Amino acid sequence: MPVLLIIVPLLALLVLNLPWMRLMNRLALWVGLILCLIQFFLVLHSPSFFWEAPPLWLGRLFLFAPSLDYLSLVMFLAIAIVGASALLVCRYSIHDLLEPVKPGACSHKRFLVINLLILALTGMNGVVLANDLFSLYVFLEITAVASYILIVAEKGRDAFEGAFKYLVMSAVATALILAAIALLMLTAGDLSYANIKLAMSASSDSHIVLAAVAMLVVGLFIKGGLIPFHGWLPDAYSAAPAAVSVLLAGIVTKTTGVYTLIRIVLSVIGFSDTLENLLLLIGAASMLVGALAALGQSDFKRMLAYSSISQVGYMVLGLGAGTILGLAGSIFHLFNHAIFKSLLFVNAAAVEQQTGTRDMNRMGGIAEKMPVTGCTSIIAFLSTAGIPPLAGFWSKLIIIVALWQSGHIAYAVLAILASLLTLAYFLSMQRRVFFGKLAAGFENLKEANVWILIPACVLAAITIGVGIGIPWLFETFLLPIRSLL
Repeated sequence: MPVLLIIVPLLALLVLNLPWMRLMNRLALWVGLILCLIQFFLVLHSPSFFWEAPPLWLGRLFLFAPSLDYLSLVMFLAIAIVGASALLVCRYSIHDLLEPVKPGACSHKRFLVINLLILALTGMNGVVLANDLFSLYVFLEITAVASYILIVAEKGRDAFEGAFKYLVMSAVATALILAAIALLMLTAGDLSYANIKLAMSASSDSHIVLAAVAMLVVGLFIKGGLIPFHGWLPDAYSAAPAAVSVLLAGIVTKTTGVYTLIRIVLSVIGFSDTLENLLLLIGAASMLVGALAALGQSDFKRMLAYSSISQVGYMVLGLGAGTILGLAGSIFHLFNHAIFKSLLFVNAAAVEQQTGTRDMNRMGGIAEKMPVTGCTSIIAFLSTAGIPPLAGFWSKLIIIVALWQSGHIAYAVLAILASLLTLAYFLSMQRRVFFGKLAAGFENLKEANVWILIPACVLAAITIGVGIGIPWLFETFLLPIRSLL
């Protein structure tokens, strides 16, 4: 029955695009929010009738065999939280109408964006449920195509440039993944994760297998925006509409890149010394280069984009440790990053909408006029920098300890250094945007409205709650991870 997480949103999209455009336009936001909330509560309560025993009629209709484990539940939870946040930001930030299709037609930009957001959420649910490489490829492309269109929803030169770079790099990744799938099909005769893993273990020295693995991993590095394949990411994040930036930074690249990489390593490739060294190298490079690049930015959203590259580096670094603790840290940081990076982009949307600029050098002291946004921004940046007792501190600590215990002491030291760089550029951001004397021209500035304050406060509460609840979470989080290795 988990396949309903794909089918129901698709049916909702079908109903929303029936001829009653004016009615559907009013309902679209609430339909999307209800879908996210249902998914959220299903994960938290995990009723066995939903996750384990599909009815006979559903099994006959759909032969798709979903993959479901603890990692899947973590991803479903993150997708639901970030998806709901993006929908609320969409309600806050997108108002303009598109040109009518015909006289009397009601074709709203917000309606288009909400439809595409639901489609992207459906694609990500499919990525998480996929149990074979072909299904994985299909859902990766659904998510990617929806993302291309979302980036250019507000048009403009920067938006088209960002979407074009994303399209080109994603096309390269798609070509590599398809070539890998073809080679693995020749080797295994099947595309299910389990059968490919068996075939690879029987022919581990095959040059075909090694080539396929290399292309698959590089394709996922591109999807995740890792160094040196990160060129598309800052432009796509900064040029996209506010709600789309929340979705892209919060969960899309984590699902299509990092989660998929973790799943492929665990279910198909397996750990090896060569792969671990590659993951450690790419993770460390992304972590440091992203942090250094963020230091030199004056555009609010571009700084957050480079910060995302750095934080994804931590996740890959934890995976590269090749231990249960490293895997736990990687998954935990993936979830934490989805929350606090979404919060930062929610706040960026509020700041841009209220001030009319993303240039941090033109701002200053706006926390005086926007206290909630300023306060939640501090919570998010402290968590990103790894300051206790917030959630980001614990996931980074687990990764650093895992690296140290596995003998990768130099990488552990680099991870600590990158956290100091993160603290440096976020302190610079806070000083230029929220602290100090109120900049000229912002005397009449007002706090953002409730549509964006709700997701900001909820995401901040999750960041604090996860950090404070770590003794209980660590016990319940680490034990299920053992079953993944």
